[in-house]
Amino acid sequence: MRRYLHTSVTYCNYSITENQELAFRSGDLPYRRPVPKAEHEAIVRLFYERPRLAAELLSESLHVQLPEYDHATVETGDLTAVTPAELRADSVIVLSRERVDAKPAPVLAVVVEVQRTPDPDKHWSWPMYLISLRSRMKCPTILLVICPDAKTAHWSRQPIGLGHPGLVLSPLVAGPTDVPVILSPLEAAEDPELAVLSVITHATTPEGPEILDALLTAVHKLDPERGALYADMVRAALPHKIWEHLENLMQTETREFLSDWARDNVAKGNAEGRGEAIFAVLAARGLDVPDDVRTVIKDCSDLDRLDTWIRAAVTVESARDLLDI
Repeated sequence: MRRYLHTSVTYCNYSITENQELAFRSGDLPYRRPVPKAEHEAIVRLFYERPRLAAELLSESLHVQLPEYDHATVETGDLTAVTPAELRADSVIVLSRERVDAKPAPVLAVVVEVQRTPDPDKHWSWPMYLISLRSRMKCPTILLVICPDAKTAHWSRQPIGLGHPGLVLSPLVAGPTDVPVILSPLEAAEDPELAVLSVITHATTPEGPEILDALLTAVHKLDPERGALYADMVRAALPHKIWEHLENLMQTETREFLSDWARDNVAKGNAEGRGEAIFAVLAARGLDVPDDVRTVIKDCSDLDRLDTWIRAAVTVESARDLLDI
């Protein structure tokens, strides 16, 4: 089942039940936002895994009429080609249309930005992203901002006046009220990337355990490596206490699935299991592990470092990058 939170939600981080709130305040279930890099990069990774997710959010959640297209591809986020300063967007998705006897033509380019907190500098850089990308791709451009936090979503929606009469940029923002609450394992299986975003966005709402349960039930039906990738993306993005709390509230059969790859390989407390979890995530992402890197990971007995590598394996560009963390 898919639905959306009511737009009357107040601008706070997340809504939680009264019992959860008491638990958080008492210290029994301390809540803090995830490490910025982990949550930020996990969300960015979703658009690399499935570029059409950007088009889906624009058309289905924000009701933007898109041009007809045949392909959605990831382009470089480096937008410095026509500007002297460094400009790098989180992700750029290009929608293109097939043509007879010619290469597919771009019909729309989408700058995807993940914004966790208000940042006044973005009011200067966001317009430049669109201008640079429009010049490079020779097609219309759109700015899509992903905000797991409702207060930041409210800030991000503010129109940005460019000075010239009539030129105002109104960012298109997908906040908590725009990301669907996916409660059906069937829907989660059809669109696991959106289901991951749903879990990250709504983790501390009353529906959080059911959303996570739907996702993990769905990925249970995928191949083990891909299922481990999506589950570990969520695990990396959420604070450890929140993950444990949601896990404890999930259905028995889903917890049993977690034991197949997480408890046995991660939560059991042995270094060998943690190492296997790292290799599984890297393999699911198609990253090769050089022999010397594999040896370092296998020989490591520092459980805290191995846990750090597990979280980082979701977002690093190469296996060797783990050794620099």
